[in-house]
This record gives sequence, C-alpha cells and structure tokens, in this order.
Amino acid sequence: MQLGMIGLGRMGANMVRRLMHAGHECVVYDVNPESVNSLAGEGAVGSGTLAEFVERLTPPRAAWLMVPAAIVDRELDQLTPLLASGDTVIDGGNSWYHDDIRRADALRPKGLHYLDVGTSGGVWGAQRGYCLMIGGDTEQVERLGPIFAALAPGRDAAPRTPGREKIDGTAELGYLHCGPSGAGHFVKMIHNGIEYGLMAAYAEGLNILRNANIGKGTHEADAETTPLRNPEHYQYDFNLADITELWRRGSVVTSWLLDLTAQALVSDPNLEKFGGKVADSGEGRWTVAAANDVGVPAHVLTAALFERFASRGLDLFQNKVLSAMRFGFGGHVEKK
Repeated sequence: MQLGMIGLGRMGANMVRRLMHAGHECVVYDVNPESVNSLAGEGAVGSGTLAEFVERLTPPRAAWLMVPAAIVDRELDQLTPLLASGDTVIDGGNSWYHDDIRRADALRPKGLHYLDVGTSGGVWGAQRGYCLMIGGDTEQVERLGPIFAALAPGRDAAPRTPGREKIDGTAELGYLHCGPSGAGHFVKMIHNGIEYGLMAAYAEGLNILRNANIGKGTHEADAETTPLRNPEHYQYDFNLADITELWRRGSVVTSWLLDLTAQALVSDPNLEKFGGKVADSGEGRWTVAAANDVGVPAHVLTAALFERFASRGLDLFQNKVLSAMRFGFGGHVEKK
C-alpha cells in the first residue's frame, strides 16, 4: 500500500523504514528538509511542502501524523484543506483522547476519516515492531490493515497465550482496533500510566539496593537525625548492573524496561550522565484524571506521576514550608 508520513523524528522515520522494508510505498514530509532527503535517499518519496505531499499521494489518501500532541491541530489546519472526501488522517502521537473525539467530529462532515493510533515501540521499533492501539471507524481500520500489520511486531514477538489459538483477531499480531474515535489513545493513555508505575517501582527498588551499605558510614547523634539502630543489617555493597542482569533471567519481574535498565547500568553504573529530572508528556496526568472521573483508585499510578513532579524540583516550596513549620514549633534548623 501507499502511506504518507508527516513528522520524521525518532519514531516517524523508523516507521517509514519498517514500512518500506515490508514493501509499502511511503511519501514523506517534515519541516526539516534534511530528514526528508535522508529518507528519500533510502527509497521514500520526498516532499518539500504539504501541498506536494498531498499531490504525491493517490486517493483515497492515508496521511499519518507523527508529531507532538501540542501541534497536531496546527498540522491538521494546514493539511485538511488539501485533502479530499474519502481520505484518512491518522494521529500516531500521544494525543488526549478528548481531542480525538473532537477532531473526528470536525472532519466527518468534510468526508474525511480520522484514526487515532496509540503507538508504542520507541526508538527500537524499527527492529522490534510497534504495538498499535487504534480508534476510529472499522472500515478504515480494515482498509489500512496491511499498514498496521507491517508496523506491528507479529505473532512471533511473544510466546502464544494458551487458548489464544481459539480466538480470532489481530491482538496477537501486535495491533488492535480498540473501539470508536478516542479508544486507541485512551488505551495508550492507560498503557503509559502503567509504564510510569513500572518505571517507578524499578527505580525505587534499585535505590534501596544502592543504599543498603548505609551501615558502613558514620552517623550523627542529634535531634535532627533518625538513628540507625542496627547498622550491622546494612553492610551490603550491591552491584546493580549484575543484579538487573540476574533478574532478566527467570525472574517474574523481567521486562523490556528491565532490559534497558540493565543496559544503562552496565555502561554507566552510577548513571552520571543523567540529572534525574524526569519529564511527563501528559498521559500520566490524563490517566489519573480518568481514574478520578470513573471513580477507580489508582494509588500506584498517581504516586508515580507525583514523583516525576518532585524530580523536577516542584516540591521545593512545600518542603520549605515543612522546614519553616519545624523551625517555628521546635527551633529545628535545616541540616546542611
């Protein structure tokens, strides 16, 4: 099939490469001409403008946006006047599902179809494939099935779930039509919320292991320091690179996230090149908001989100308030 890709960043460019490897034709556009020229040199059809991009697509066109959520509407405003009835726009970024519902409703009277495709796979997707969570009209999802199948990892990416051979569908292939407009990004939103929790659990556990040698140090005896009553219980110097490597084999906590953690620790045991300020791109916040709306407790996911806020120093003032109160009621002076 033919697909147009707008946005040739870390994921968009690799998705194009994976599609071309599977025999699909890709028309590409990016605000950076060098990105376009690079993929054109690998076999894609390059475009210098959005108008040229649309002209080089054969109706009914399929244009996939792989851009930050914050600029999707701006891109749509420029793209949709150039399209014709029957064309399909796909948003593969991390948009809020509310925006998908609004966009689909706005494009429908123009005869344009809109699919929201939550895409997981990161920078390794070209080799591993992409997990695709799709929302929108069934007819368009089925029409673009060969595209989704080429991007997805395929059945052999994981051992088959017992009993799954009796169930039809595409989930085993690595892509799924999750429901109407917004459903794809809703599922991806929760996927990323869970990701926050998993990442936080690994990080907290490894931090405990890293500090399990605290008993070897000297400890002040004052009113501001909780005494370590049994320093002999904390005499361990753990090799975190070895432990994460160990856990990758036979442990119930194995995962790709653990694979990446082990890889990071073996090359940089103290993670010196990272500052520890962890960003959040929106999905964690939306997950917590959805949990609140539907009345479902999400203790772990909420705590993981708030830890990211704290990592950026956004807890500094509240900690100052705590110090001010302690000083006020007890004369406690902050330790240097």
